[in-house]
Amino acid sequence: MGVRVLGPRDLAAARAVIARDPVVNVFVDSLVQASGLDPRRGAEVWGYVEKGALEALCHAGGNMVPVGAGDAALRAFAAYALRRGRNCFQILGQARAVEQLWQILEPQWGPAREVRDDQPFMVIEGLPRITPDPLVRAVEPVELPILYPACVAMYTEEVGVPPQTGPDGTFYRSRVAELIRAGRAFARIEDGRVVFKAEVGSVGTGVCQIQGVWVDPAYRGRGLAAPGMAAVVELARQIAPVVTLYVNAFNLPARAAYERVGFRTVETFATILF
Repeated sequence: MGVRVLGPRDLAAARAVIARDPVVNVFVDSLVQASGLDPRRGAEVWGYVEKGALEALCHAGGNMVPVGAGDAALRAFAAYALRRGRNCFQILGQARAVEQLWQILEPQWGPAREVRDDQPFMVIEGLPRITPDPLVRAVEPVELPILYPACVAMYTEEVGVPPQTGPDGTFYRSRVAELIRAGRAFARIEDGRVVFKAEVGSVGTGVCQIQGVWVDPAYRGRGLAAPGMAAVVELARQIAPVVTLYVNAFNLPARAAYERVGFRTVETFATILF
């Protein structure tokens, strides 16, 4: 019984843990598939082993995300994290698990910059209920200079600080460019200006997750969000048939737009921001 860093030989067992709830676990599923559990290709993933079997995971990079963890696994992950020291900028995942982790970690890692303890995790499994905005489309690689400022504005507004850019100032821009190249960045662009945008940030097994939903402040209140999201859902379903996102409970306009499109809440997430 204990925690260890997983490697490529643990991939099948780790994916079996993720597969217990592939919808909720889409973020970690995407990262694990991309890295193959090779720490040189991504962040560490910790495994909680009990009686020789892998029972739970914890993604431990810029985001700390527990997966399939019961009380004993959460206590073990928290103890391991305290020994290793904090290298994440946020803890996120199912609210119960995040809250239990934070109870143990807060005395040494706190105070948090912000605690968001009520984030509805929403899913749509079919076509949108409303007519999509026909002007929302995939962003072209040459349009990176147009999309990037909107992504920075969205991130800063949502998280409260500018995106981490790395020592050379290119990390976040490279991530946006990667999503464009993969055909996972969508926007309505008018006269060289992004008025609505969203990206598919994670792709798991039959599931994808939308991130970065943003309407230019000058265009808010014009009813662009719901039709824009309907268009993004149609485009995202070409990538994976089940589409997810999570949103802050206090963001009532966004929640209303998502519900109009056909999203329903299936879980509650929480995020601890440092």
